[in-house]
Amino acid sequence: MDCSLTNTLPKPKTISVNGKVIPREVIAREVQNHPAERPILAWQAAARALVVRELLLQESARLGIEAEPLRDAEGRSETDEEAAMRSLIEREVVIPEPDEAACLRFYEQNRQRFRSGDLYEAAHILIASRPGDVAARTEARLTAENILAAVRSDPALFAEFARSDSACKTSAQEGGRLGQLTRGQTVAEFEATLERMRPGEFAIAETRYGFHVMRLDQHAPGQVLPFELARDRIADYLTISVQHRALAQYVSVLAGRAQISGVKLAAAASPLLQ
Repeated sequence: MDCSLTNTLPKPKTISVNGKVIPREVIAREVQNHPAERPILAWQAAARALVVRELLLQESARLGIEAEPLRDAEGRSETDEEAAMRSLIEREVVIPEPDEAACLRFYEQNRQRFRSGDLYEAAHILIASRPGDVAARTEARLTAENILAAVRSDPALFAEFARSDSACKTSAQEGGRLGQLTRGQTVAEFEATLERMRPGEFAIAETRYGFHVMRLDQHAPGQVLPFELARDRIADYLTISVQHRALAQYVSVLAGRAQISGVKLAAAASPLLQ
């Protein structure tokens, strides 16, 4: 190896908070908790997390906070440091409870988030063909179109074609019936065709599997959950959102008073506390 090349590589920066150095081996152990696309990004995220931790520990020590570690239902206990940080946040970070008006406003602005999915009852006949085989694809399309014309003329033929021609052996045994379907259970092209159909209609959908002659039997539109049933879920979500913002602001205040070297917190402090 040409040793001159190694001289051009930047040396790892020393990370410190108010003069207290966070050892590189400690950052290396923390990296496993911060998966990222590139190792350097995982290292930076780990370093920021440890800087935030050190800020909180130093502030709890400055304020003389002492706390009894809590135990969970399985008998696991906080460390003394975890207890100190928790008590500091409980004491110093004010997190208001969302009121009824805030919950209702969120509900009205995000109704689709509280809507149950549409329910479809459908059947299909799959004429299989590989996407890259142009000749087979063309032949499969013609077969599907012929079957579509036949079942439109005589819907009773659908089950017969399913049993004799469909490459989907599971549904073929049931006359092509797929049962009840919700969003995400079928491939996108099939789902998009279902959404355009009316009960009793037939259509063709092309997917990577081939051509599907489809029949929609029933469609039950999704329903919006009443506010009264969604209120607790909304309150929990808003509380967590406010908590994250409040913690990020508190850490920003601590960081603004501290001497931090080797890493920048800025807006990145927020996700570290989630």
